[in-house]
Amino acid sequence: MSIVKINALTVPDEQRELLEQRFASRAGAVEGSDGFEWFELLRPIEGTDQYLVYTRWRSEEDFQAWMEGPMKAAHQGGGAGGGGGERPKPAASGSQVWSFEVVQQAAPKKA
Repeated sequence: MSIVKINALTVPDEQRELLEQRFASRAGAVEGSDGFEWFELLRPIEGTDQYLVYTRWRSEEDFQAWMEGPMKAAHQGGGAGGGGGERPKPAASGSQVWSFEVVQQAAPKKA
């Protein structure tokens, strides 16, 4: 079964728009990565300042390969738009990664 990685990002109110813009303009390297299955950026509605970045992968090995390749390059300025200049300040003030194995799943019934 698949694995899920959730990155819980603490984002101050004044940085929310910036975070969403950065995700909207990201290079998209994750979508072409071997073993990638799904991505969602979840905005908090109430009661928290944490955004959740949800990704689903075929295996832990596929996730690690992405982390060591395209993700690492993008966050070091080596991805698209990384013109070698000064790295922008992070929009999030904190981050915590949670890992899960998918043990059950369901899809809507077809009518």
